Amino acid sequence: MLLIISYDITDDKKRTRLAKKLKDFGPRVQKSVFEADVHKQELDKLFSVLSKVELDQDDSIRLYRICSQCAGVIKIWGCGKVTKDADYYIA
Repeated sequence: MLLIISYDITDDKKRTRLAKKLKDFGPRVQKSVFEADVHKQELDKLFSVLSKVELDQDDSIRLYRICSQCAGVIKIWGCGKVTKDADYYIA
């Protein structure tokens, strides 16, 4: 399942820590936006990671699920491509 994760976090250290953790799930596509193509197990792990972030009053994290039909019609202007789950993983 394709996910879009965006965040607005005021504290530099928290924001940097979150970005480093999100790189385990998919590529950064903009400064505070990641795409992740995950399976159910990975989704549970992602939820766990996100739930541990201590947010200040003005902070937010958003996660959007993109259905497969909608993912097929994503349009990108400029550089980049839509994230696809890898056929294999290197451990």
